[in-house]
Amino acid sequence: MKKIFSALLICTGLHSAAQKPHENLVQYVKPIIGTQRMGHTYPGATVPFGMVQLSPETDTASYELNGKYNPKVYEYCAGYQYEDKTIVGFSHTHFSGTGHSDLGDFLIMPTVGQLKLNPGVADKPGSGYRSAFSHANEVSAANYYKVKLDASNITAEMTTSTRVGFHQYTFPKSDQSHIILDLMAGIYNYPDKTVWTYVKILNDSTLVGYRQTNGWARTRNLYFAMAFNKKFIQHGFKKYDKREVYGGFWGKFNQSKNFPEIAGKQIRAYFDFKTEEGEKIKIKFALSPVSMDGALANMQAEVPGWDFDKVKNDGQAQWEKELEKITVNASTERKQDFYTAMYHTMINPTIYMDVDGQYKGLDQNIHKADGFTNYTTFSLWDTYRALHPLFNIIQPQRNADMVKSMLVHFDQSPEKMLPVWSNSANENWCMSGYHSVSVLADAVVKGNAPFDANKALDAAVTTARHRSYEGIGEYMDKGYIPDEKTGVSVSNTLEYAYDDWAIAQMAKKLGKTDIYNEFIKRSENYKNVYDSKSGFMRPRMADGTFRAKFDPLSTINEGFIEGNAWNYTLFAPQDPEGLIKLMGGNKRFVPYLDSLFTMNLPDKYFAETEDITRDGIIGNYVHGNEPSHHVAYLYNWTNQPWKTQERIRMILPRMYKPTPDGLGGNDDTGQMSAWYIFSSMGFYPVAPGSVDYSIGSPSVNNATIQVGNGKTFNIVVKNQSEKNVYVQKMTLNGKPYTALTLNHQDIMNGGEMVFYMSSKHK
Repeated sequence: MKKIFSALLICTGLHSAAQKPHENLVQYVKPIIGTQRMGHTYPGATVPFGMVQLSPETDTASYELNGKYNPKVYEYCAGYQYEDKTIVGFSHTHFSGTGHSDLGDFLIMPTVGQLKLNPGVADKPGSGYRSAFSHANEVSAANYYKVKLDASNITAEMTTSTRVGFHQYTFPKSDQSHIILDLMAGIYNYPDKTVWTYVKILNDSTLVGYRQTNGWARTRNLYFAMAFNKKFIQHGFKKYDKREVYGGFWGKFNQSKNFPEIAGKQIRAYFDFKTEEGEKIKIKFALSPVSMDGALANMQAEVPGWDFDKVKNDGQAQWEKELEKITVNASTERKQDFYTAMYHTMINPTIYMDVDGQYKGLDQNIHKADGFTNYTTFSLWDTYRALHPLFNIIQPQRNADMVKSMLVHFDQSPEKMLPVWSNSANENWCMSGYHSVSVLADAVVKGNAPFDANKALDAAVTTARHRSYEGIGEYMDKGYIPDEKTGVSVSNTLEYAYDDWAIAQMAKKLGKTDIYNEFIKRSENYKNVYDSKSGFMRPRMADGTFRAKFDPLSTINEGFIEGNAWNYTLFAPQDPEGLIKLMGGNKRFVPYLDSLFTMNLPDKYFAETEDITRDGIIGNYVHGNEPSHHVAYLYNWTNQPWKTQERIRMILPRMYKPTPDGLGGNDDTGQMSAWYIFSSMGFYPVAPGSVDYSIGSPSVNNATIQVGNGKTFNIVVKNQSEKNVYVQKMTLNGKPYTALTLNHQDIMNGGEMVFYMSSKHK
């Protein structure tokens, strides 16, 4: 028997070191990273690009306080703060890492004992249905979340499919077990955010409904279907609506208990059970952007049964497939950083359509995606920089579908513009620039364009010529946006100039010479807000003079969005050579860049800015916010390129750690994480829309990127150590490589790049 078993091991390859099984990568994903302080990530369950993000809420801060904005709400962009001691419940939709928010739909909370329909307050959790919890009894993994609710001794577990959240609650023995469905709860909530809610009981274990909200997305409809694995004994509703001017004749019924439907603005529902010790109440909660029937169909298609572990394992298998697109050799801590970053890059954008392809369009009509998957959650001011370029390497089909989603957005847009920051069939108009054009251009220039590229160019040009949008008319006429026009005149001018360059690259690729000439000229507009006397990009008045009173260190009221002049002066990623020349050449530019990382920025300069905190700052370099993400790579265009390598290896361990507070700023739907992935492998897309990546300094030992068609691009690092941060030499496919950029096609062709590292620069 022993001989037979040994032979079997040899035959199956299990006995051979050369045939060792592929390492499980899901184990390194730690969704708890970034949940403390500024990361604004959430610890709950989701599948890659899933429509459901099922996660706990630890508080319910209101957007409004005494008629004014409540700064406390900013801490709860993802609904969860690691330092909190209570959980309010578990809701089904969340943004990952954003600096503004919405969502938090359909909150569920299990309880026992006396029914309490108010959440209560954190310092008195017994005053409502919320519960204390301990991180010692909390598990956060890819597509799995588990926590013990101390108030009720209930163990809560969650997992998901693409469109279905699956809850599993292990109850104690009780004749008073409840499931609360709070249809008033939400993130960035305020009393009038919910426009209308409807719930219909189909039978003693199934219900459907919808909610319309007016939040960041002003006209947002979301439908649901909810099913229990056990019949409830009874159910009830409570309405908290203000006194209605007109309520019809519904008063003929007692709608509060065991009534088949309810409608209103402020509603909570409850469902009662008797449970035995250790009994599991399971809930399937499906979402649809289209209809209640769509939600039921999504549930039946994706989770027809009640096997919680199967749904969990299937979701984790999806994550494993995506994570395997890049495998790295590194320490356990660095793998946790890397694969959690990979995980965070593949949460958003999110799928936004039913299993049959139907979705709600920007025009509020129902459409059907024809030959593509429709996506939403486009935080483009952030993600054009590195997230979409990463997708063009490891998620080309998804990125192409995201472009197609942007193009149907354009078709449905009353303003005839590509998305700026869009979610749930709504345009939010958040942040500056029109950076969807960068995403389109990057896909076209890199050859990942299985869509009508000429239509994409037309949409980009139409967007960039939209004179009435945030200073574009003045920008076209004067070559800059006057300070009198907007409080972010300089950053808008700089970002428009980059976007215009991206349009020019797309036009060049498509042979549209007239468009290329128009937009390559516009791309030089960044020079028009440079003040040679002060040495900074500076607000410029309509008469051509620069604003007199000006503080280049301040982030408030100085003409920039989420940054100061010192950082934004370096924002011309499309033309580093021109920028360096404009600023006085290497002699002045290199010391300027050096000082950015070494100077002290007093707290007073960002005290009033939510998105910038000490966590994300090195000197005056603000890594915790996106405008500076290309800056460390600019040394590559100077006579001291080795400083790029030094800076990158300094930034990586300071801004990324495998701890709850391990992100130095909002992850911004994956952009911070995408920066980490690129930079830890040794290259970065300084100017998306170009086929070139700027060389840095890899921090991993080795990496293998799956680039499609069975090909891999291998990164091999010789003499790797914490001290050996400088690249002494490189080879590409066995030949010496001296360029400071890496071509996209060289990656996609497959091959091997070897970095030889040293503790001394060349």
